[in-house]
Amino acid sequence: MLWLLFAVGAMIFWGIYGPILHEGQTKLGSPFRALLCVGGAYFLLGVLVPFITLTASGGLGEFSGRGVWYAFLGGALGAAGAICIIWSFRNGGVPNYVMPIVFGGAPLINVVMTMAMHPPKDKPNPLLYAGYVVVAAGAAMVMYFKPKG
Repeated sequence: MLWLLFAVGAMIFWGIYGPILHEGQTKLGSPFRALLCVGGAYFLLGVLVPFITLTASGGLGEFSGRGVWYAFLGGALGAAGAICIIWSFRNGGVPNYVMPIVFGGAPLINVVMTMAMHPPKDKPNPLLYAGYVVVAAGAAMVMYFKPKG
């Protein structure tokens, strides 16, 4: 169940990410200054921490080409998502509209992509599609009924 703790951690961090990033972008006066800071944070947390950990455990030399490709592509997709959020803010989007679209839609795309990459053995339960409707409706309701101001 430790995986659930980390998933909740990611949910909390990514839930706070949009408003904090928007505030930083506003205070810096430029989305590209904000992106540079995001890149610095990714470097510190995403490069130095695993480098130190792998070096200490002796696991730095065991990389496969295919694994590097997929992991790099995953990182590039994550960075591209951050860029899209920043540019959305730059073009008038605000966190309480942008983030429900992102977090309402991303799980739906995730399931489709995962099923395409790893086809299920059995036909998906029809309630999966009902879940799609509920998630999309939930994101729409969050955006529509958000507090004004």
